[in-house]
Amino acid sequence: RMETDCNPMELPNNTGFEEDSDYRDFEGTDVKDMRLEAEAVVNDVLFAVSNMFVSKTLPCAEDVAYINVETRERNRYCLELTEAGLRVVAYDFDQTDDRLQTPYHETVYSLLDSLSPAYREVFGNALLQRLEALKKDSQS
Repeated sequence: RMETDCNPMELPNNTGFEEDSDYRDFEGTDVKDMRLEAEAVVNDVLFAVSNMFVSKTLPCAEDVAYINVETRERNRYCLELTEAGLRVVAYDFDQTDDRLQTPYHETVYSLLDSLSPAYREVFGNALLQRLEALKKDSQS
């Protein structure tokens, strides 16, 4: 279990978690919380990758969950999700490699943006389509 010395009030507000108060004290939380957060991450960006799902083999705990992702370039990664953010922990599904020292990303968007040019393109196009739709709505 990871203990932190920092005051949650000093953390930036843009951690990517919808409800910061849920993550201030892990003592009272249900084990399903990080898994639920992982499911939300998957649902958010699934349209822009080839495959993505919460690992059923690696253990989920109250403070960690693992997500498998295959980019449109067919590269496979296992991601670790903790209160620190997301990071690559292996270059295959359902694996962790302790020797891998990859940086944490605050959001799944930033992590995938760094791994997959195809993700960036698909996500950018989806954003443009939404903006166009909003523009049409505001003009009618």
